[in-house]
Amino acid sequence: MLKPIKRLGQNFLQDPNTIRRIVDSLGANPTDTVVEIGPGTGALTRLLHERWPRFTAIEVDERSVDLLREEIPGLDIRHLDVLKVDWHQLAGGLEARRLHVIGNLPYYITSQILFSLLDAAPVVAEAVIMMQYEVAERLVATPRTKSYGILSVAVQLACQPELMFPVSRNVFYPKPDVRSAMVRLRFPEAPAVHSPDPAFLRLVIRTAFNQRRKTLRNSLSRLTLPDMQPLPESWAGRRAEELSPHDFVRLADYLAGRLSHLD
Repeated sequence: MLKPIKRLGQNFLQDPNTIRRIVDSLGANPTDTVVEIGPGTGALTRLLHERWPRFTAIEVDERSVDLLREEIPGLDIRHLDVLKVDWHQLAGGLEARRLHVIGNLPYYITSQILFSLLDAAPVVAEAVIMMQYEVAERLVATPRTKSYGILSVAVQLACQPELMFPVSRNVFYPKPDVRSAMVRLRFPEAPAVHSPDPAFLRLVIRTAFNQRRKTLRNSLSRLTLPDMQPLPESWAGRRAEELSPHDFVRLADYLAGRLSHLD
Protein backbone atom coordinates (compact mmCIF):
# COMPACT_ATOMS: atom_id res chain seq x y z
CA MET A 1 0.00 0.00 0.00
CA LEU A 2 1.34 3.43 -0.95
CA LYS A 3 1.64 5.99 1.81
CA PRO A 4 -0.86 8.78 1.01
CA ILE A 5 0.69 12.17 0.26
CA LYS A 6 -1.27 14.92 1.97
CA ARG A 7 -0.27 17.70 -0.44
CA LEU A 8 -1.76 15.65 -3.31
CA GLY A 9 -5.03 15.24 -1.42
CA GLN A 10 -4.75 11.45 -1.53
CA ASN A 11 -7.47 9.40 0.18
CA PHE A 12 -7.49 5.86 -1.20
CA LEU A 13 -10.75 3.93 -1.64
CA GLN A 14 -10.74 0.53 0.05
CA ASP A 15 -14.30 -0.82 0.17
CA PRO A 16 -15.08 -3.35 -2.65
CA ASN A 17 -18.83 -2.64 -2.61
CA THR A 18 -18.34 1.10 -2.98
CA ILE A 19 -15.76 0.55 -5.71
CA ARG A 20 -18.12 -1.69 -7.67
CA ARG A 21 -21.03 0.72 -7.23
CA ILE A 22 -18.97 3.61 -8.60
CA VAL A 23 -17.77 1.69 -11.65
CA ASP A 24 -21.28 0.39 -12.30
CA SER A 25 -22.50 4.01 -12.37
CA LEU A 26 -20.55 4.76 -15.53
CA GLY A 27 -22.83 4.73 -18.57
CA ALA A 28 -20.15 3.99 -21.17
CA ASN A 29 -20.67 1.31 -23.82
CA PRO A 30 -17.98 -1.37 -24.27
CA THR A 31 -16.50 0.48 -27.26
CA ASP A 32 -16.45 3.93 -25.62
CA THR A 33 -13.31 5.67 -24.41
CA VAL A 34 -13.00 5.88 -20.62
CA VAL A 35 -10.54 8.10 -18.73
CA GLU A 36 -9.82 7.82 -15.01
CA ILE A 37 -8.55 10.82 -13.05
CA GLY A 38 -6.16 9.95 -10.22
CA PRO A 39 -6.18 6.14 -9.98
CA GLY A 40 -3.96 6.14 -6.89
CA THR A 41 -3.54 2.51 -5.82
CA GLY A 42 -5.89 1.31 -8.58
CA ALA A 43 -9.09 0.67 -6.60
CA LEU A 44 -11.27 1.59 -9.59
CA THR A 45 -8.60 1.04 -12.23
CA ARG A 46 -8.59 -2.74 -12.23
CA LEU A 47 -12.34 -3.00 -12.89
CA LEU A 48 -12.27 -0.19 -15.44
CA HIS A 49 -9.39 -1.78 -17.35
CA GLU A 50 -11.24 -5.11 -17.44
CA ARG A 51 -14.48 -3.61 -18.78
CA TRP A 52 -13.26 -1.02 -21.29
CA PRO A 53 -10.52 -1.80 -23.84
CA ARG A 54 -10.31 1.93 -24.64
CA PHE A 55 -9.14 3.01 -21.19
CA THR A 56 -6.60 5.59 -20.04
CA ALA A 57 -5.60 6.62 -16.52
CA ILE A 58 -4.16 10.04 -15.63
CA GLU A 59 -1.95 10.15 -12.53
CA VAL A 60 0.41 12.83 -11.17
CA ASP A 61 2.06 10.59 -8.52
CA GLU A 62 4.99 8.75 -10.11
CA ARG A 63 4.82 6.07 -7.40
CA SER A 64 1.27 5.18 -8.45
CA VAL A 65 2.24 5.16 -12.12
CA ASP A 66 5.08 2.69 -11.46
CA LEU A 67 2.92 0.51 -9.19
CA LEU A 68 0.01 0.23 -11.64
CA ARG A 69 2.24 -0.39 -14.66
CA GLU A 70 3.75 -3.29 -12.76
CA GLU A 71 0.46 -4.70 -11.43
CA ILE A 72 -1.77 -4.21 -14.50
CA PRO A 73 -0.05 -5.36 -17.71
CA GLY A 74 -1.04 -3.34 -20.77
CA LEU A 75 -2.50 -0.46 -18.79
CA ASP A 76 -2.41 2.90 -20.59
CA ILE A 77 -1.45 5.23 -17.75
CA ARG A 78 -0.12 8.74 -18.34
CA HIS A 79 2.12 10.47 -15.81
CA LEU A 80 0.39 13.87 -16.02
CA ASP A 81 -1.07 16.67 -13.95
CA VAL A 82 -4.82 16.50 -14.71
CA LEU A 83 -4.96 20.30 -14.94
CA LYS A 84 -2.56 20.14 -17.89
CA VAL A 85 -4.44 17.44 -19.80
CA ASP A 86 -5.51 18.31 -23.36
CA TRP A 87 -8.92 16.63 -23.34
CA HIS A 88 -9.46 17.23 -27.05
CA GLN A 89 -6.18 15.52 -27.90
CA LEU A 90 -6.98 12.66 -25.52
CA ALA A 91 -10.32 12.20 -27.29
CA GLY A 92 -8.53 11.74 -30.61
CA GLY A 93 -8.36 15.19 -32.17
CA LEU A 94 -10.29 15.45 -35.41
CA GLU A 95 -11.44 11.84 -35.07
CA ALA A 96 -12.71 12.57 -31.58
CA ARG A 97 -14.58 9.95 -29.58
CA ARG A 98 -16.49 11.57 -26.72
CA LEU A 99 -14.92 10.66 -23.41
CA HIS A 100 -16.44 9.08 -20.32
CA VAL A 101 -14.50 10.43 -17.33
CA ILE A 102 -14.43 8.87 -13.88
CA GLY A 103 -12.44 9.44 -10.73
CA ASN A 104 -12.00 10.31 -7.08
CA LEU A 105 -10.98 13.96 -7.43
CA PRO A 106 -8.37 15.63 -5.20
CA TYR A 107 -10.70 17.87 -3.22
CA TYR A 108 -8.35 20.87 -3.13
CA ILE A 109 -8.52 21.26 -6.94
CA THR A 110 -12.06 20.00 -7.57
CA SER A 111 -13.32 23.33 -8.95
CA GLN A 112 -10.34 23.66 -11.30
CA ILE A 113 -10.89 20.15 -12.65
CA LEU A 114 -14.60 20.83 -13.10
CA PHE A 115 -13.93 23.99 -15.11
CA SER A 116 -11.40 22.13 -17.28
CA LEU A 117 -14.09 19.53 -18.05
CA LEU A 118 -16.64 22.26 -18.80
CA ASP A 119 -14.17 23.84 -21.23
CA ALA A 120 -13.78 20.43 -22.89
CA ALA A 121 -17.55 19.80 -23.02
CA PRO A 122 -17.66 19.07 -26.81
CA VAL A 123 -15.49 15.96 -26.32
CA VAL A 124 -16.91 14.79 -22.96
CA ALA A 125 -20.06 12.67 -22.87
CA GLU A 126 -20.17 11.99 -19.15
CA ALA A 127 -18.22 12.46 -15.94
CA VAL A 128 -18.79 10.29 -12.86
CA ILE A 129 -16.70 11.89 -10.16
CA MET A 130 -16.31 11.94 -6.39
CA MET A 131 -16.04 15.24 -4.55
CA GLN A 132 -16.76 16.89 -1.23
CA TYR A 133 -20.48 16.61 -0.44
CA GLU A 134 -20.91 20.35 -0.03
CA VAL A 135 -19.41 20.97 -3.49
CA ALA A 136 -21.75 18.35 -4.96
CA GLU A 137 -24.68 20.21 -3.41
CA ARG A 138 -23.54 23.41 -5.11
CA LEU A 139 -23.57 21.75 -8.54
CA VAL A 140 -27.27 20.89 -8.30
CA ALA A 141 -28.40 23.91 -6.27
CA THR A 142 -31.34 26.04 -7.43
CA PRO A 143 -31.73 29.85 -7.37
CA ARG A 144 -32.49 31.53 -4.03
CA THR A 145 -30.65 28.86 -2.02
CA LYS A 146 -27.47 29.22 0.01
CA SER A 147 -25.55 26.67 -2.10
CA TYR A 148 -26.40 28.35 -5.43
CA GLY A 149 -23.41 30.14 -6.92
CA ILE A 150 -20.79 30.32 -9.67
CA LEU A 151 -20.32 26.55 -9.93
CA SER A 152 -24.07 25.95 -9.99
CA VAL A 153 -24.59 28.27 -12.95
CA ALA A 154 -21.49 27.25 -14.92
CA VAL A 155 -22.14 23.52 -14.55
CA GLN A 156 -25.88 23.67 -15.23
CA LEU A 157 -25.30 25.68 -18.42
CA ALA A 158 -22.87 23.06 -19.75
CA CYS A 159 -24.42 19.78 -18.62
CA GLN A 160 -27.00 17.98 -16.50
CA PRO A 161 -25.59 17.39 -12.99
CA GLU A 162 -26.92 14.66 -10.72
CA LEU A 163 -25.95 14.01 -7.10
CA MET A 164 -26.04 10.20 -7.09
CA PHE A 165 -25.15 9.02 -3.57
CA PRO A 166 -23.08 9.95 -0.49
CA VAL A 167 -19.87 8.07 0.26
CA SER A 168 -18.91 7.24 3.85
CA ARG A 169 -15.64 8.52 5.29
CA ASN A 170 -15.01 4.97 6.50
CA VAL A 171 -14.30 3.56 3.02
CA PHE A 172 -11.10 5.64 2.63
CA TYR A 173 -7.55 5.43 3.88
CA PRO A 174 -6.86 7.80 5.49
CA LYS A 175 -10.36 8.95 6.45
CA PRO A 176 -11.04 12.42 5.02
CA ASP A 177 -12.21 15.21 7.29
CA VAL A 178 -15.19 15.98 5.03
CA ARG A 179 -18.21 14.15 3.64
CA SER A 180 -18.04 12.86 0.07
CA ALA A 181 -20.52 12.23 -2.73
CA MET A 182 -20.62 10.77 -6.22
CA VAL A 183 -21.84 13.09 -8.95
CA ARG A 184 -22.73 12.39 -12.57
CA LEU A 185 -22.43 15.11 -15.21
CA ARG A 186 -24.16 14.34 -18.52
CA PHE A 187 -22.98 16.52 -21.40
CA PRO A 188 -25.29 16.92 -24.44
CA GLU A 189 -23.80 16.47 -27.90
CA ALA A 190 -24.65 20.11 -28.59
CA PRO A 191 -24.69 22.78 -25.85
CA ALA A 192 -28.14 23.28 -24.35
CA VAL A 193 -27.47 27.03 -24.12
CA HIS A 194 -25.32 28.84 -26.65
CA SER A 195 -23.23 31.88 -25.77
CA PRO A 196 -21.24 33.75 -28.43
CA ASP A 197 -18.62 34.71 -25.82
CA PRO A 198 -18.19 32.08 -23.07
CA ALA A 199 -15.34 34.05 -21.46
CA PHE A 200 -17.50 37.16 -21.04
CA LEU A 201 -20.40 35.06 -19.77
CA ARG A 202 -18.14 33.55 -17.10
CA LEU A 203 -16.92 37.06 -16.18
CA VAL A 204 -20.50 38.25 -15.67
CA ILE A 205 -21.34 35.21 -13.51
CA ARG A 206 -18.20 35.56 -11.41
CA THR A 207 -18.54 39.34 -10.98
CA ALA A 208 -22.19 39.08 -9.92
CA PHE A 209 -21.57 36.33 -7.35
CA ASN A 210 -18.40 37.85 -5.91
CA GLN A 211 -20.74 40.33 -4.19
CA ARG A 212 -23.79 38.10 -4.03
CA ARG A 213 -25.62 40.10 -1.37
CA LYS A 214 -25.48 43.28 -3.46
CA THR A 215 -27.95 44.11 -6.20
CA LEU A 216 -26.83 43.75 -9.80
CA ARG A 217 -26.76 47.54 -10.03
CA ASN A 218 -23.83 47.51 -7.60
CA SER A 219 -22.18 44.14 -8.18
CA LEU A 220 -21.99 44.68 -11.97
CA SER A 221 -21.17 48.40 -11.81
CA ARG A 222 -17.84 47.98 -13.58
CA LEU A 223 -19.59 46.19 -16.46
CA THR A 224 -22.27 48.87 -16.81
CA LEU A 225 -20.19 52.07 -17.11
CA PRO A 226 -21.79 55.12 -18.82
CA ASP A 227 -20.49 54.14 -22.24
CA MET A 228 -21.91 50.60 -21.86
CA GLN A 229 -25.39 49.09 -21.68
CA PRO A 230 -27.28 50.32 -18.58
CA LEU A 231 -29.24 47.71 -16.67
CA PRO A 232 -33.03 48.04 -16.89
CA GLU A 233 -34.56 48.94 -13.52
CA SER A 234 -36.43 45.62 -13.46
CA TRP A 235 -33.04 43.85 -13.36
CA ALA A 236 -30.92 46.38 -11.49
CA GLY A 237 -32.59 45.62 -8.16
CA ARG A 238 -32.16 41.85 -8.42
CA ARG A 239 -29.34 39.80 -6.88
CA ALA A 240 -27.17 37.13 -8.49
CA GLU A 241 -28.75 34.32 -6.45
CA GLU A 242 -32.18 35.18 -7.93
CA LEU A 243 -31.14 34.58 -11.55
CA SER A 244 -31.45 31.23 -13.32
CA PRO A 245 -28.52 29.97 -15.43
CA HIS A 246 -30.40 30.98 -18.59
CA ASP A 247 -30.95 34.47 -17.12
CA PHE A 248 -27.17 34.88 -16.92
CA VAL A 249 -26.80 34.06 -20.61
CA ARG A 250 -29.37 36.72 -21.52
CA LEU A 251 -27.76 39.20 -19.14
CA ALA A 252 -24.28 38.65 -20.64
CA ASP A 253 -25.62 39.00 -24.19
CA TYR A 254 -27.38 42.23 -23.21
CA LEU A 255 -24.28 43.74 -21.55
CA ALA A 256 -22.21 42.81 -24.61
CA GLY A 257 -24.71 44.55 -26.88
CA ARG A 258 -25.94 41.38 -28.55
CA LEU A 259 -29.42 41.69 -27.05
CA SER A 260 -31.39 44.92 -27.43
CA HIS A 261 -33.52 44.59 -24.29
CA LEU A 262 -34.16 42.51 -21.19
CA ASP A 263 -37.70 41.52 -20.24
